[in-house]
Amino acid sequence: MDTFLIDELLRGFLREDIEHGDITTEAIFSNTETASASLQARESLIAAGIETVAARVFRLLDDRLIFTQIAPDGARIAPGEVLMTVSGPVRNILRGERVALNLVQRLCGIATLTRNYVDAVQSCKAAIADTRKTTPGLRLLEKYAVRVGGGRNHRYSLSDGVLIKDNHIAACGSISEAVRRTRAVVPHTIAIEVETDTLAQVEECLRCGVQIIMLDNMDVENLRQAVAMIGGKALVEASGGVNLHTVRAIAETGVDIISVGALTHSAPACDIGLDWIS
Repeated sequence: MDTFLIDELLRGFLREDIEHGDITTEAIFSNTETASASLQARESLIAAGIETVAARVFRLLDDRLIFTQIAPDGARIAPGEVLMTVSGPVRNILRGERVALNLVQRLCGIATLTRNYVDAVQSCKAAIADTRKTTPGLRLLEKYAVRVGGGRNHRYSLSDGVLIKDNHIAACGSISEAVRRTRAVVPHTIAIEVETDTLAQVEECLRCGVQIIMLDNMDVENLRQAVAMIGGKALVEASGGVNLHTVRAIAETGVDIISVGALTHSAPACDIGLDWIS
């Protein structure tokens, strides 16, 4: 992640939390008092953003702070393991604690859930991808956590690619007309993806020559039929109704991509604490 973009986000989060000052910490501690603390995992998790996000939060408050034992992104962490230690002025450790913890608990939760999905489809060709169902303001960080967990990113924003969805089709009248209008405007370098929910729509997409066909909320049997119909003439994405109980069967139909909104909208935060050392 680009630190220029990250720092802008993190400064906003710190402003929100600190506002006019940490009156509790400033009342108790002087500017000269120092200490050490550690971020510790209280459950099994995949580390994400420990250096790039948590340490960065503290650095923005005080570049004198020293960090050790930083867990690398993607590392499997056991309960009780240290994710990072931070040493330096007490005031700035305490001022940054909540923002740093809030963010890494969220990012580790996303990375951990993503890894569970990736592990569930091992030996299948299907890649696990996220969606735009992200927390407003956190998309950059949340999509980064998906990558850390072994997943792939779908569109970052509406400007990243063409995805003709059900409401586009309903408002336009047909897939063919929506594709025709799109091709008249977008550059040839941008692939066109169309969302379908019936085999008849898949056939229409094939006649239009679209590059990516999304199979939305289809059962396993229809997914198999659609993959056979497409026969490699387009990338095949499955979406909708995907969870850890269904993802393996979906992957075994032969789809290329499985997009999972739950990676970002339903990942539980991991239990991580900041424990005082001295």
